[in-house]
Amino acid sequence: MTNQSDLPFPEQGLLLTHFLTVRDVARSRDFYAEIFGGRVVLEENPAIVKVANSWIIMNPGGGPTPDKPDIILAPHKPGDPISSFLNVRVADIAAFYSDAKSKGAQFLTEPIDRKAEVRCYLRDPDGYLIEIGQATGIYADRPAGRAENGES
Repeated sequence: MTNQSDLPFPEQGLLLTHFLTVRDVARSRDFYAEIFGGRVVLEENPAIVKVANSWIIMNPGGGPTPDKPDIILAPHKPGDPISSFLNVRVADIAAFYSDAKSKGAQFLTEPIDRKAEVRCYLRDPDGYLIEIGQATGIYADRPAGRAENGES
């Protein structure tokens, strides 16, 4: 039985979850549980995986519903432009990268030092992009002409 505190039900205020439209719920659910050390709190309809202090919700696509008329949900298609991605921050990117690779994760590159962070990307089973990053404590260069307080 699922513990109520494992589900994304805020006691006050709000919390943020991420919903993915997926082709194969079981495959995606297992990916997020395995690669990110998540805990499956609901198997399906929808599948929910608790990852650290967040939840990833997965369900197949579908047509419009009364609360979202004219909206069709469909999984990402290879070759489609990316308009959003999951951004994951880790304490030790080398350890995460090594562990995830040993579990079968396929990264686009090894972690690359980008000054303000060391980061790399991988894709989930549906092709959704996931950024994995570790902050370095160094601030990125400001765009030319911008002062420290954000004024030009």
